[in-house]
Amino acid sequence: MRAFLLFVVFFLNFTVLFSQSIESIKADRRTYLWGEATANSLKKADNLALDMLISQISTEVEAKFTLIKDENILDDDYSYSETVKSVVNTYSNASLTNTERIVISNEPDAKVFRYIKRSEIDKIFKARKQKILGFVSNANMALENLQIADALRYYYWAYTLLRSHPDGSNIKVKLNNNEEQLLSTWLPFQLQSIFGSLDAKIVNVEKFPSFSQYILNITYKNQPVANFDYSYWNGKDWSSIISAKNGLGFVEFSEASTELNEINLKAEYLFEGEAKSLDNELNEVYNKLEPAIFRNSYFNASLGKKEIKQETEIVKLETELVKLEAEIENPFSYQEIVDKFCQALVKDDVSSIKDLFSENGYEIYKQLIGFGRARVLGKDNLRFLNFDDIVQCRGISMSFSFANNTRSFVEDLVLSFDKNNKICDITLGLEQSAINDIIAQDSWSESIRLSLIDFMEHYKTAFALKNLDYINSIFSDDAIIITGWVLKAKPSRENPYLNNDIVKYNHYTKEEYLRKLQISFRSNEFINLKFSDNNIRKSGGKGDVYGLQIQQDYFSSSYGDSGYLFLLIDFNDTVNPTIHVRTWQPQKNPDGSIYGVQDF
Repeated sequence: MRAFLLFVVFFLNFTVLFSQSIESIKADRRTYLWGEATANSLKKADNLALDMLISQISTEVEAKFTLIKDENILDDDYSYSETVKSVVNTYSNASLTNTERIVISNEPDAKVFRYIKRSEIDKIFKARKQKILGFVSNANMALENLQIADALRYYYWAYTLLRSHPDGSNIKVKLNNNEEQLLSTWLPFQLQSIFGSLDAKIVNVEKFPSFSQYILNITYKNQPVANFDYSYWNGKDWSSIISAKNGLGFVEFSEASTELNEINLKAEYLFEGEAKSLDNELNEVYNKLEPAIFRNSYFNASLGKKEIKQETEIVKLETELVKLEAEIENPFSYQEIVDKFCQALVKDDVSSIKDLFSENGYEIYKQLIGFGRARVLGKDNLRFLNFDDIVQCRGISMSFSFANNTRSFVEDLVLSFDKNNKICDITLGLEQSAINDIIAQDSWSESIRLSLIDFMEHYKTAFALKNLDYINSIFSDDAIIITGWVLKAKPSRENPYLNNDIVKYNHYTKEEYLRKLQISFRSNEFINLKFSDNNIRKSGGKGDVYGLQIQQDYFSSSYGDSGYLFLLIDFNDTVNPTIHVRTWQPQKNPDGSIYGVQDF
């Protein structure tokens, strides 16, 4: 009984101290902003208290949102204030939930008090500023590599977040010449400049019974774009998004009508779907602000010369252009086999060319057709090269689209022929920038460089075709597999306003990783990997073991992300290369590094 009385006295004294603290905070309006609410549950009471606090913060910083003010110049003050409040609310899932909280009473009569020092308000917006500058850095790198889709995406995302920042009018970026520019003017200029430097030419037209296909050559400052996303006007509406690759794009019209000399295109720069799946904070801002409209994102594809130059650096590794006339029993040359292969795809006639394949090759072919509706875009620059007792054919460009999704991809096919001149393998080719980075390692043998390219193309294809058996075969049984995702640093009592991005890493066994992949494969209609920004190092003293650091963009029907992949690959047995380490991280480390050979 005595112990109970002591507890009651302690609890009452503790409550009195809290009450005194709360009343002193409320009374000191020059130092604090606060919110207080009562509800059935703690969660609802906390949200209501937070909403009250947000209103006060919004009033405190409202005058600073000059970018929003300029956009709402024709609106009344109430509309502007509501817009600011909704934008400040986008910080609530990150920084504002880290403000100090006092639970005055528990459920069912829950009462919560939230407060923050006025001097700490600027810290709420610090993390968003860093994200803005990170997006700008990503965009600059993408633009250098002619990755126009990525450049537009990151520049526009940076501009969107800039509009949501109270100090958006004053945030600057340092350029390569150490000159500083205000992002509020520099970002729109960059976007307008990219749109103004794009050009598209109609270089070929093919008519089929039910549709017409126009092949486009898309350039940026007269250079083929590495990637570019766009839609086109079909006479009634804008089409789904199409992802061009290595300067090659296409449009389709459902009726084989009169040939057009001009087609209306619209560059994709919003990337709302990716924003939703990649970044909750960015998605919330998208929902609060009207999109910024850039009129010159609309442009025309006009009639050009009927040729597409897709010369590839891999030709440098070509030992000879394979000629087979007297060496094969099959009367067809490789060129003729490729022609038959493409004609069957056009006619959607899978079984008619079964004799062109080995047993394994035909199974892969059927899987490829199942990947998505396939169309042949071009095969005017075919290249053949010898590689490990097989002959590879490069230069077949194709499009893939999916019934339940609004996206189409352009991909390059690589056909492999065995000693019997049968198609024994089909892979999706790497992006040109990724190939170039591997080719540039001229101190390594041609065999190793071709093996690296071939391995990464099989890796990419295995995800597209959801080939779990192949992925199982390339990972060693004791492989180190690490994946990470971005979280917010948990605040501590010493620093309740901490809001830095941190990365949580999961360490998987091979079996755990494969189970995770199997779930992903079953739940997605398609998976598409794109690679760029390679860095390759040979591991010292371990024979032909190589560390590959590569930027990976992952697209699927339900999810997308962008990050950095590291693979430690053993090529001592080039027929059966093995992955010993696989890591993934969403961002580079603060010093610009990512996991590499030196870490393992």
